[in-house]
Amino acid sequence: MKIVVDAMGGDYAPKAVVEGAVSAAKEYPAQQIILIGIEERVREELKKIKSCPDNIELINAPEVILMDEPAALSIRKKRDSSIIRGIDLLKSNKADAFFSAGNTGAVVCAATLGLGMLSGVERPGIAIMAPTLKKDPALIIDVGANIDPKPLHLLQYAAMAEAYYEHIFHLPRPSIGLLNIGEEEAKGTNFLKETHQLLTGSPLNFIGNIEGKDIFKGKAEIVICDGFVGNVALKVSEGVAEACEELLKRELMSSLMAKIGLFFIYNSLKRFKKNMDYSEYGGAPLLGVNGVVIIGHGRSSAKAVKNAIRVAIKEVESGVNQSIIEKVKSLAGQVVRC
Repeated sequence: MKIVVDAMGGDYAPKAVVEGAVSAAKEYPAQQIILIGIEERVREELKKIKSCPDNIELINAPEVILMDEPAALSIRKKRDSSIIRGIDLLKSNKADAFFSAGNTGAVVCAATLGLGMLSGVERPGIAIMAPTLKKDPALIIDVGANIDPKPLHLLQYAAMAEAYYEHIFHLPRPSIGLLNIGEEEAKGTNFLKETHQLLTGSPLNFIGNIEGKDIFKGKAEIVICDGFVGNVALKVSEGVAEACEELLKRELMSSLMAKIGLFFIYNSLKRFKKNMDYSEYGGAPLLGVNGVVIIGHGRSSAKAVKNAIRVAIKEVESGVNQSIIEKVKSLAGQVVRC
């Protein structure tokens, strides 16, 4: 298996990306990790690593799509960028998966145009894992790929997410909730009401509307929303988690007694932080495109990169895309266009 990694993607690239890729290569020696980026800069980082494994490969891509560049324009102008060349390797079957923590819009555009969509799928969706009070995390889709979708797109997101959840967590018929401002069926915009009707009439395990507070309670294994709402929910959650961590640090260091108490609860705090750490989940699959594409957080650390590569390997091994095609096809007779 060959996993292409965008060495220039992310706020801490190429250092963190190279370190994470090397770590993954050591943990998964049977897999080939291909770093793609500006050769001189990547080699410079590889030289800093004492024992670089043999299953690391480097491909030169002299251009970089920056985080603030317009997605559509950048993928047309920078054909030799790490994102475009990485997607091209996937398209030509020279790789099995692609990971980038770079410009999300550019990755989505490049993957959509370069790879095309799976049969029957109209729009891709970014799916992220969120910790819950239950054993398994919640899968939220979409968090930014499609900010102005149709109800049909959300119905397909639900089918794709169900297939992914079943393959990754081996849980048949996971529960699906529609993110809304209230649980009642009549709540929300016309868009959400139409989506609710489609989901209700589908063979999916739809449990109805859920509110934002229900996501982390684990009320539904899968949470469906448009990309705008999903991205706002994601960023708010990140901000709350970071604020809580900082406030907790302040209180624990505020007095001698608090510092003494920290000694006794240190291991519990480490477990708590691990559950809340985005880097543990690695990356978010871009579901719906004809290939395995994993998108990382812009602030991805080496640990996050390593775990994103793990996510990519797991998705390739699971063969989830074929299941997505079958799930979406089963919905084809329900609605022609919405």
